[in-house]
Amino acid sequence: MAPSSAKPGDTVTVTAPDADCDPRYGGNARIQVTMTDVAGVEVLAATAPMNDAGGFSYAFKVPAGTAAGEAFITAMPFNIDWCDDTGRNNRVTGAGAALTLERVSCVIPMKPLTITR
Repeated sequence: MAPSSAKPGDTVTVTAPDADCDPRYGGNARIQVTMTDVAGVEVLAATAPMNDAGGFSYAFKVPAGTAAGEAFITAMPFNIDWCDDTGRNNRVTGAGAALTLERVSCVIPMKPLTITR
């Protein structure tokens, strides 16, 4: 995410490289980006294109009503059940023994963005 500090009206860009684990999100995959300000108000909720390997770049303007202080940005694959708490990957049915799966954390990743005036 860049920059790490912005004021309302400034442009912030959120990016991620392709994953190296072959997630196979599909040709119409989307990323959901949200921003919650210091007051706990979700001031941005948007989706943007994401490639099959999870890479994306999304730019947005900080909304005018965003409270000054530390906001948090999240970016998650949109409309995909990617975290199955049973330990099964329910998206790779039929992959067989050739596919080795690595368990990951289901904690929502958040990046801080300092909002100034």
